[in-house]
Amino acid sequence: MSEGIGLIERFYKDVIESGNLALVDELATDSYVDHEMGLPGQPQGRDGVKFFVNTMRSAFPDIKVKEIAPSLSAENMEACHVVLTGTHRGELAGIPATGKSVEFDCTDIIRVEDGKVAEHWGTTDNMSIMRQIGAMAMA
Repeated sequence: MSEGIGLIERFYKDVIESGNLALVDELATDSYVDHEMGLPGQPQGRDGVKFFVNTMRSAFPDIKVKEIAPSLSAENMEACHVVLTGTHRGELAGIPATGKSVEFDCTDIIRVEDGKVAEHWGTTDNMSIMRQIGAMAMA
């Protein structure tokens, strides 16, 4: 079994859904690097992960994992596709709460070092979120 199996799922279930920010320090190395272009004002490292989680949970307090596609693991890498749902009940990137339901996806790839996430590459479909809350016109 690869050392990274389950880390992404644990992040989404225990940190994103449940809000356990303390777990970020347990799951990521001290030198954690995030290669994803995150949210405006998001710092680097583990503080950036906490910033992302706080922002998403504030904007979508009922955020839930709808689906996690089977993870792919090899050596010290793990990847998966996740679908999230939530209701826009808090400010997001300057856009006040709309009460609209959203469904969006994320794709994540991580590199694991000594059982912790050392690097992350990912995409969050922010454009889909903005369209669903009415911040962008549907083209």
